[in-house]
Amino acid sequence: MEEFRELLKKIGSGPHTGKNLDRAEAALAMRKMLQAEATPAQIGAFLIAHRIKRPTGEELAGMLDTWQELGPCLQPVSSHQQPVRIFGIPYDGRSRTAPISPVISLLLTAVGVPVILHGGSRLPTKYGVPLVELWQGLGVDWARLSLEQAQAVFAATGLGFVYVPNHFPVADSLVTYRDQIGKRPPIATLELIWSPYAGAAHLIFGYVHPPTEKTALTALAMRSIPLQITTVKGLEGSCDLPHDRPVILGSQLSGQELERIFLHHQDFGISNQNPPLTENLSAELHKVLTSQPSVLTETILWNGGFYLWHCGMAPDIATGISQADTLLKSGQALTQLATIQETIKKL
Repeated sequence: MEEFRELLKKIGSGPHTGKNLDRAEAALAMRKMLQAEATPAQIGAFLIAHRIKRPTGEELAGMLDTWQELGPCLQPVSSHQQPVRIFGIPYDGRSRTAPISPVISLLLTAVGVPVILHGGSRLPTKYGVPLVELWQGLGVDWARLSLEQAQAVFAATGLGFVYVPNHFPVADSLVTYRDQIGKRPPIATLELIWSPYAGAAHLIFGYVHPPTEKTALTALAMRSIPLQITTVKGLEGSCDLPHDRPVILGSQLSGQELERIFLHHQDFGISNQNPPLTENLSAELHKVLTSQPSVLTETILWNGGFYLWHCGMAPDIATGISQADTLLKSGQALTQLATIQETIKKL
């Protein structure tokens, strides 16, 4: 308690006398919060003080050190021929636009690109529809699986899901503080750049504000782990491409400079209308998978085409869009969903 108190004093002393934590101190602070060695008052004070101060890349690197040490990891699978793609998507969901990552994950895994998703239940501050509920609407309940069962599904189908309330409960215990302080704490950035995977991977994460991207990249560079990184200034901080503005992305191989990618929807015949947040998202996603008319079809083709190209499965985005359309109309994506359902049923 006293040790944590000193860390709290360091970041909470205001703009004139406050100081940043070094990496080891940030790792220690996160450990004491996760293991409840700090009091609730101290944890709440730390999270809001850190939110006001803004975390540094070094602090995020230290916190991520502890997350990687204490958190769960899916293991590499020898039969997976393509690099694993890990999507960092805000845990508190969306409030204005429709999330489509379940279908994008089905498109990628249907052509042999392994995907890992992670998240929890409804979280503050948005309390938007979480990924786990979208999957439940498609007949896949990740919340019922142990980590060992999630690993089995990942091995068999190429799709993995780390459900934080079950697989990383000490991290989930900090959720209540988000509601109480009324703001996203720096932990929300950790969720975007966390890699719950024991091997080298391609990390794709979304962001809203450019400083978040810069700080996250600094943290990842300090950890010196071989990663390919893609940053997406996506819809509400997600990895979904926007329609109403130019798409700004960053691509970085380990140890290299960030390469900027700019895309314009009109170059690919895509409208400027973002996907609407419909009342029954899972029903709309299922319509797309069964080739029925849906308000989400266009954005799924747009995103599916981009990610098929970006993951090396199409020579260009236009071809990727055509491939995404074929995967949907031929029933391959729907067959992949059925395979996942059947694999879980056998467990």
